[in-house]
Amino acid sequence: MRGPVVVGVDGSPSSMAAVEVAAHEARLRGVGLRLVHAFGRPVAHIPPGGRPWEPSDAGMHELIDGTLTKAERRAHDTGPGVEITREVVVGEPVTVLEIESRTASLAVVGSRGLSRFGALLLGSTAGHLAAHAACPVLVVRRRPHPAGPVLLAVDGSPEARGAVEFAFAHASLHGVGLVALHAWSIRTERAYESPADPPFVTYDEGRLHDEEERVLAEALGGLRDRYPDVAVDRRLVRDRVRHSLIEASADAGLVVVGARGRGGFAGLLLGSVSQAVLHHAQCPVAVVRPGHE
Repeated sequence: MRGPVVVGVDGSPSSMAAVEVAAHEARLRGVGLRLVHAFGRPVAHIPPGGRPWEPSDAGMHELIDGTLTKAERRAHDTGPGVEITREVVVGEPVTVLEIESRTASLAVVGSRGLSRFGALLLGSTAGHLAAHAACPVLVVRRRPHPAGPVLLAVDGSPEARGAVEFAFAHASLHGVGLVALHAWSIRTERAYESPADPPFVTYDEGRLHDEEERVLAEALGGLRDRYPDVAVDRRLVRDRVRHSLIEASADAGLVVVGARGRGGFAGLLLGSVSQAVLHHAQCPVAVVRPGHE
């Protein structure tokens, strides 16, 4: 999709960092940048007979305009030449950005916006958008390491194919390497030949290791030929998935995960691994839902 990169702007330091990342992404992709500020207030605070939305009340128009002007200036400095549009939209941020994502190639948000819940590791807007957006979502947790590789979480599930393709394309675009990490343990479903409880079933560790090697190789199949410029570091580790990804993120420029991988509950829009990485990764995180690469 050649749609713009959309970024949510609320004036917080986290959203301003997201603006810089979004401007850089738009410049590399050769698309426009759309700065979006969602303006809303709880219905309970509307005075009797008053209009539910009025951005001009109490100087809000000037405040919002100043916030967007600052964001636009930051975007111009980071992505010179990028066509920038700005929009103030009436509505809750989670709803507005979800709608904006339908015509975007990428949605970018800060990990935490303006909120009285300052101790939260992940804001509600970022978490909701990662689960519901119609395009890949990049959550800016910390400043990206410009030379850090893309860290891809590989689980071999069909649902994660879009994440693999996004990771290769992103690494090629940024001129960095790709670390394809596949974590396994004796608790993986591939270790067992029967439905009995794992502690009471024997397994062949060598066979299991070979099977996980095959899963990793097949997950990357074809894409290494399509992106010959991307140096791939294949890592097969025996560890907990969440722990290994969070630890490896310390040296990465971006972590890419699927929304819900192998073993997830069908009703969940975000799996436990993607949620854990969104909360604890030491670099920005991209969540790619099936079909949204």
